[in-house]
Amino acid sequence: MIFDKNTAKKTAELLLQINAIKLQPQKPFTWASGWKSPIYCDNRITLSYPPIRIYLKEQIAKFIEEEYGKPDVIAGVATGAIGIGMMVAEYLNLPFIYVRPEAKKHGRQNQIEGIVPEGKKVIVIEDLISTGKSSLNAVKALKAVNANVKGMVAIFNYGFDIASQNFEEAGVKLHTLSNYNSLLEQAKDTSYITEKEQTTLQSWKENPAEWNQ
Repeated sequence: MIFDKNTAKKTAELLLQINAIKLQPQKPFTWASGWKSPIYCDNRITLSYPPIRIYLKEQIAKFIEEEYGKPDVIAGVATGAIGIGMMVAEYLNLPFIYVRPEAKKHGRQNQIEGIVPEGKKVIVIEDLISTGKSSLNAVKALKAVNANVKGMVAIFNYGFDIASQNFEEAGVKLHTLSNYNSLLEQAKDTSYITEKEQTTLQSWKENPAEWNQ
């Protein structure tokens, strides 16, 4: 679920502006999964643009307070959400932790870096939601140490049905600043893409695993 339509379109506009999101229906990218994709998203680029990272930080922080009240801890999902998560925690004057995909093989062998007081309210920050599996893996790690995970807030969501299903099955609330539909709407309104390209991009979302240019 997006925050609201205006925020979703504004976020999409900013991400397109700095090429954090690229749309190339005629020259698809290849994801690590092997999927051919007309879109590539790297929200870490936003950290290099102070006005944009400040906008994202403030929108996420204000939403968290409105939706959940003030939590006890902000958790970022490594590695993409460490930067934005830490800025949100700083804005709210809260402790920050981050969660690795798996425990380290050496040293203290931590999966969670930082202090998680048992039973305390945690909001998880993510930069990007695709299937949701890696994001929910972080939630699972937090719950394993008895953190009270209230929900997750992300910058962008591809809007795949499988992601919605995974979050629903896990019982985790997800809100995002923007999503794929808002992105396409903004891209079309600003002539970043043509109507034909919009149709191609929409067809990818409906069946990304088997999409063919």
